[in-house]
Amino acid sequence: MTRRLVILLALLLLVCAGEARAQRGLSSTVVPADAPLVTDLSAHLIAITSSFTGTELLLFGSVDEPGDIVVVVRGPSGPAIVRQKKREAGIWLNRSPLRFEGVPAYYAVASTRPLKEVASPNLLARLQIGGENLRFRFANPSQEPDTSPHRAAILRHKALGGLYREETSVVFLGPKLFRSEISFPSTVPVGTYTTEVYLIRDDRVIAAQSTPLFVDKQGIEQEIFDFSRREPAVYGFIAVLLAVTAGWAAALLFRR
Repeated sequence: MTRRLVILLALLLLVCAGEARAQRGLSSTVVPADAPLVTDLSAHLIAITSSFTGTELLLFGSVDEPGDIVVVVRGPSGPAIVRQKKREAGIWLNRSPLRFEGVPAYYAVASTRPLKEVASPNLLARLQIGGENLRFRFANPSQEPDTSPHRAAILRHKALGGLYREETSVVFLGPKLFRSEISFPSTVPVGTYTTEVYLIRDDRVIAAQSTPLFVDKQGIEQEIFDFSRREPAVYGFIAVLLAVTAGWAAALLFRR
């Protein structure tokens, strides 16, 4: 009960802030006070530290029109290489590597109902909602083979690591207020994320809103990461020196 009260107060503050900013006319990116969809996150920064074991963010909002809510969180996109295992002479070997571009490092979907009940396959494909609708670009489109098994392998591998997920976790607290918790594993990569929220009714997007989310290293981890980028040769030498020193110390300890 106390948690629900906190969420309701946060929503009221969000609406009031939107009205104040709209009256001041700060920028075109501010959501109008009379918008049919208003959303926000409990935090816009996930700090990666040495004690980070994963976290959950709360997405909350309000709607002025009926419909289904679909939340899509996309991480930074990059390349992915998929290799197919083949058995040769009784040994399993990695063969037929394929390189894909535009693969999100993190992808999560939360909705009020199963996606197939919310919108048609055409609309879901156009908005790239759902893992099967993500458009992975093959590196050599002129020689593209049947990449269906490789695409399925990417989705399966990401899902096993907790980086791809689809859940019906959007819950309405009343006729207008809704909430959803978004989980991030300890292996979540750093970068800039986008949180897209759609209000869908009768197979049409009634309203949509996009909010940035940042995942970054903090503290000593950030300093080490920056140093490795600035001085890669020195960083590599120090890493090798520490490994040799640790091995020598362990050998000396066990010998005694």
